[in-house]
Amino acid sequence: MNHVMPPPCGGAPAPGTPGVPTPGRPPQLLRSAGGITLRRRSPAQARALNAAVRANLDHLRPWLEWAAEAPTPARTAELTAAGVAAWNAGTDFIYLAGLDAEPGRVIGSFGLHGRIGPGALEIGYWVSAEHGRRGIATAAARTVAEAALALPGIHRVEIHCDPANTASGAVARRTGFRLDRVVPAPVRAPGETGRKQIWIRERNPAGV
Repeated sequence: MNHVMPPPCGGAPAPGTPGVPTPGRPPQLLRSAGGITLRRRSPAQARALNAAVRANLDHLRPWLEWAAEAPTPARTAELTAAGVAAWNAGTDFIYLAGLDAEPGRVIGSFGLHGRIGPGALEIGYWVSAEHGRRGIATAAARTVAEAALALPGIHRVEIHCDPANTASGAVARRTGFRLDRVVPAPVRAPGETGRKQIWIRERNPAGV
């Protein structure tokens, strides 16, 4: 998982974080290798999302500030509604991940966020502990990155993670991102070191 705020709503940025509107919109449904489905988050999924987050707090708490407390169903519903509005505004695009073999269950979240400036989107993600080490995060992150780079006006996607979060860094590396730099960052979660890796993947010049 990487530094996403706050995935009770599936990876939306922290309240007050400005987002840059994106001209296009990615598909509302994405399919990835291994029977993984990424669906645009909707109010109908709020209950399943809340259950997934509450079941994974210990797994997420070292890296994600919002995981310090369990979200109530009402809070998840509220943030889900805010996420729907953000999609419509073109500033954030949040998907909930599921498996064809486990219909109706949320196993993680993947988001595209316009909080890093024009022409670029940041990818945020988390996957449940039960479904870790199965290539799900890698396959889904690759699919989301490709959807982002297919959008008009988007030429770069980034993943931000703490150097100590080796699992997130491995996902970035396996999905074709390169480590561009390491910068100071506020410590907001127990596992953080006060540094942040910036991983970058750019659009293929042939596709510009």
